[in-house]
Amino acid sequence: MHDRLTKQDIEKMEKEIEERKLKLRPELIEAVKEARAQGDLSENFEYYAAKREKNQNESRIRYLENMIRTAVIVEDHGGDDEVTMNKSVEVYFPDDDETETYRIVTTIRGNSLKGLISIDSPLGKALLHHKVGDTVEVHVNKTTSYEVEIRSISAAADEEEDEIRKF
Repeated sequence: MHDRLTKQDIEKMEKEIEERKLKLRPELIEAVKEARAQGDLSENFEYYAAKREKNQNESRIRYLENMIRTAVIVEDHGGDDEVTMNKSVEVYFPDDDETETYRIVTTIRGNSLKGLISIDSPLGKALLHHKVGDTVEVHVNKTTSYEVEIRSISAAADEEEDEIRKF
């Protein structure tokens, strides 16, 4: 499956790759060299820890590069009064008599604990392109659904705080 990413997602990933290659990689290589120079590798915890950290960095670089290579770029050209990507949405849940605010984001930024709802989640899919006052049915699966009401839509705060999910 191809990840649906925005141009901003790609730019952040490229920036992280550059930082990992140009700054972190040389530091980790040096840490491995220093730990190796301490002698007997069979009992050298620092060596194995440095090597593991170096390998994790390389793995993250490969992961990000693969994501970029296979990504499908998405753009959302909805109006200011519609739920679109990177907008904050206040949603009323009548069954619970509660109101929650979410931001609609791409899959790699989704984090429901922080109020970031993926465009591929059932709630995200249901809310997209609806307007304030709309009652939307959210289909969780073939037999389960619930209704929500859109109370407000606003431009999201700065997205710089979001990070690309680590795997």
